[in-house]
Amino acid sequence: MSEQPPSPGRILLIDDDEVLCDFLGLQLERRGATVVAERSAEAGLERLAAEDFDVVLCDLHLVGLDGLAFTQEVARRSPQVPVVVITGAATMDTTIAAMRAGAWDFLLKPIDLDLLAVVLDRAAKHRALQGEVVSLRRQGRELAGGLMVGTTPSMKRVYELIDRVAPGDAPVMICGASGTGKELVAAALHAASTRKAGPFVAVNCAAVPAALLESELFGHARGAFTDAKRERKGLFAQADGGTLFLDEIAELPLELQPKLLRALQERRVRPLGGTGEIAFDARLITATNRDLDTEVHERRFREDLFYRINVVRIDVPPLRERHADIVLLARHFLARAAARAGRPLPTLAPAAAEKLLAYEWPGNVRELENCIESAVAVSDGPELNVSDLPAKLRDFQSQRVVLAADSSQDLVTLAELSQRYLNRVLTLLSGNKTRAAQVLGVDRRTLYRMLARGGPSA
Repeated sequence: MSEQPPSPGRILLIDDDEVLCDFLGLQLERRGATVVAERSAEAGLERLAAEDFDVVLCDLHLVGLDGLAFTQEVARRSPQVPVVVITGAATMDTTIAAMRAGAWDFLLKPIDLDLLAVVLDRAAKHRALQGEVVSLRRQGRELAGGLMVGTTPSMKRVYELIDRVAPGDAPVMICGASGTGKELVAAALHAASTRKAGPFVAVNCAAVPAALLESELFGHARGAFTDAKRERKGLFAQADGGTLFLDEIAELPLELQPKLLRALQERRVRPLGGTGEIAFDARLITATNRDLDTEVHERRFREDLFYRINVVRIDVPPLRERHADIVLLARHFLARAAARAGRPLPTLAPAAAEKLLAYEWPGNVRELENCIESAVAVSDGPELNVSDLPAKLRDFQSQRVVLAADSSQDLVTLAELSQRYLNRVLTLLSGNKTRAAQVLGVDRRTLYRMLARGGPSA
């Protein structure tokens, strides 16, 4: 008898032949595998959704959902789990169909147990390798600045999108308010991509004067303008083999947008004042804190360029929607600030944590980091207290509208309640007065009068 192969791990076995199912399960368990058996594809899908498996072993001919349809479903729901298909009567057509459905391998009955164990072991190793790849991508995301901290569902969705789209080359547009960490997402995408060995080149379109932005992006030839004393490579050429990140893309001048669109389509740029074109190979990631759909509708941003850059979209949530992450982030920034100051790590007093949780954080994560750095700079004890926090946090009064108060001390005047609601609406809509007027059921003129009076009351 040949040498027994290593254990193929945890296996989900699906076969409506009870005798064969029991026999295969017993033989595989003797070889060290853990086998869970189901008699139908439907039950197998339920089991796969509830538990983790290294490999799925499935008969091609099943009552109800057949093996091909089952394999397609596994490929859609759990693409990291390899499926090995077995059948008693195979043709070239069925083999091709199984592989197209997503099968990892294909075995014929009667089954050679040694061969089966080898195939399952290889499939399990493939599964483990895929897990290592995902782990490396996540490590890349965590290493990209070390600031992507959060466990809320909205942040988990961001992490999942990063893991899924990082390996490809599709353009990514990152949307979110200022201070939410859009550049960190871009850096994480680069660090988890196949281009991670290449350069990560970032530019804020709002920080470069419009007259210089074309030269910054595409480069210029010597003598192209008064101060062009030597040839200069643009950011597209500098990002060759890596990633180009254009932050605040909505600030790109309208007259420059056609040239950017052509560069993305042709994968070539013409330097300012140059006669030839330069090819580049860079992935484009953009970011914006504006609603680009509105910008397109109001003709401040080209529609064709919008569709070119908005292939994959990642929305980064504001900090007010990540309430459970606030203290976690605060402790993270506390450790960083204390390390930079060369002092022992202080603890966060419960009362100070309550102040952090009550605040609205219009500046998002960036504002939280600045507040913690300020608090560490002025504190001198082993604990960070309310007195160490900036005045805006100490004196903050929540805009949240309380309709059911627990004590008379929580009650406010109708004017104060109206003012808080107006402020809350404007905060949640990022200051968009048109949308605020729609929500409040008033026209814009009435809204401006309300703001001038300090609230909706007369």
